[in-house]
Amino acid sequence: MTTTTPEQAKAPLPPRPTTKRRLRVDVRQYGILAALVVIILLFQILTGGRLLYPGNVANLIQQNAYVLILAIGMVMVIIAGHIDLSVGSVVAVVGAVAALSMNDWGLPWWGAVVLALVVGTLIGAWQGFWVAFVGIPAFIVTLAGMLIFRGLALVLLTGGTVSGLPRPYTAISSGTLPSTGTPDLITLGIGAVASAAVIAQQLRARADLQRLGLPRERAASFWFKIGIAVVAIMYLCYLLAYSRGTPIILITLAVLVLAYSFLLTRTVFGRHIYAMGGNLNAAMMSGVKTQWVNFFIFVNMGFLAGLAGVVSTARAGGAVASAGAGYELDAIAAVFIGGASVQGGVGTVIGAVIGGLVMGVLNQGLSILSVDAAWQQIIKGLVLLAAVAFGFSRRRSAR
Repeated sequence: MTTTTPEQAKAPLPPRPTTKRRLRVDVRQYGILAALVVIILLFQILTGGRLLYPGNVANLIQQNAYVLILAIGMVMVIIAGHIDLSVGSVVAVVGAVAALSMNDWGLPWWGAVVLALVVGTLIGAWQGFWVAFVGIPAFIVTLAGMLIFRGLALVLLTGGTVSGLPRPYTAISSGTLPSTGTPDLITLGIGAVASAAVIAQQLRARADLQRLGLPRERAASFWFKIGIAVVAIMYLCYLLAYSRGTPIILITLAVLVLAYSFLLTRTVFGRHIYAMGGNLNAAMMSGVKTQWVNFFIFVNMGFLAGLAGVVSTARAGGAVASAGAGYELDAIAAVFIGGASVQGGVGTVIGAVIGGLVMGVLNQGLSILSVDAAWQQIIKGLVLLAAVAFGFSRRRSAR
């Protein structure tokens, strides 16, 4: 049994972080979320309250679903120290396969979805093979993929459009859950369940930190964060309850966010991704099978690009060879705005989703204000530059 000497008992305890220091840590941690709130409030004022009309909120979710899906996969790629420039072209070719399989090959809509996901996964495996086992940099492999799969989309569609897709397929993007009327009680119930789940998860995480003797954020900050999350969830559900109800794509996004957040933070595979991005040589010396981790990162990216292709085609109601143009840039921008590091090793699924929402709110607000498309590009570019610069300054101050 360990005993304590009188000298040890009289020794002063290690100094606790000052309030100023702890406050600065909290501010850095929630800076991106605060920026999203500020942008929403700004456009709500500038648009005379039109930004948060129930119909506009539903459209915001449905129009930007593809960015959020791709950002979830892209954040894993970037954390590992890679980049994927091909996802827009993969979206186009997967959409072409899905549309042709229903209109020309006689597959039911659900069979087309399965085929699209399989094709996307195989494309990811193809690119992952060159990156992981041949050793070609991901930038080159996916740049080649961007050209190859865009060309395949043109070949499959012969430069035209395949439209007239079945209603159950288009409902993947534009459909809603059954509604009880206005307000929709099902949507409000989903909001209440989601709020309770957030509170339970945060309390459990805080209890785990306490049990392990690890540092915890201040109680005031902890409950403030939970309060903001609950208010945001319930307000979103309130708006949707007075629109058409809960979009099906919102449920899909929620499942993806929960699943991939768990994958990155609670599994060995997720920790290996962070280890590789932080220090590849150290990860290899620690026994991480880096080749297979890299391979499955791109397999997963292909799967999510296939899902984004299904969602994009379902929303458009048809497949066109030019679909997905610029999607890779939107996804990469969302990840960096959400706090990921250019050098790798840093990033979260939640941050990537918040970054995607920042881009979506900018698009929606600027469109409502009838801002010219050229100026929209300039503004989004400045926001991306500011977010990355903020990330660099934050990491320098932390060091």
